[in-house]
Amino acid sequence: MNEAAARDVEAVVTDIEGTTSSISFVKEVLFPYARHRMEDFIARHGAEEPVRRQLDAVREAVGAPLGDDEVARVLCGWIDEDRKATPLKALQGMIWREGYERGDYRAHVYDDAVARLRRWHEDGVPLFVYSSGSALAQRLFFAHTTAGDLTPLFSGYFDTTTGPKQNPDSYHAIARAMGRAPAGILFLSDVMAELDAARSAGMATCLVDRAGDPGQPSGHHPVVPTFTAIPHP
Repeated sequence: MNEAAARDVEAVVTDIEGTTSSISFVKEVLFPYARHRMEDFIARHGAEEPVRRQLDAVREAVGAPLGDDEVARVLCGWIDEDRKATPLKALQGMIWREGYERGDYRAHVYDDAVARLRRWHEDGVPLFVYSSGSALAQRLFFAHTTAGDLTPLFSGYFDTTTGPKQNPDSYHAIARAMGRAPAGILFLSDVMAELDAARSAGMATCLVDRAGDPGQPSGHHPVVPTFTAIPHP
């Protein structure tokens, strides 16, 4: 993204995993934590309406009247597959909330991301998150980071209830929810297909390539190694 394009940006939407935060924290801490506790969590909370609604959504997805223990096994299998299923993401968020509240871990965020997000916020640039994790999980993540509570920086959160991250319609829906033209929104991600979808919807895009892979195709997307290299609107 050049400086001229940066001046046209009125709001920023960012991915989390691999963008603001390390992939390893999600893969090696959060996912195993939820997997290990899924069966017990469902046994303790399965009768509660928010949990029951997600369990029923799993049954509908697999097309079978499964018992709660069977649903737990399906969900653990989905974790192993890294499936972007909305009921899984909702239940993971509920489990992670318990972990955050107990102080079992703090969410990793890159220093450069924190610094740039704070600068944007101070300068009045609205910030939003769009991640495959539930909106609850996103808020918990940024409320319990290694840099402290970052939720005051954000104006809103979008998840897969808005739509798949690789579908341009999802980005049109986000722009409508934000009340802004897509052209004035910058979307940040480390996933090319997500950036392609956002660009198809008319958003500005930027590929955050923290691995510095010289073979990574950029398509029509500017590439930066850190948030520090993103031109400031």
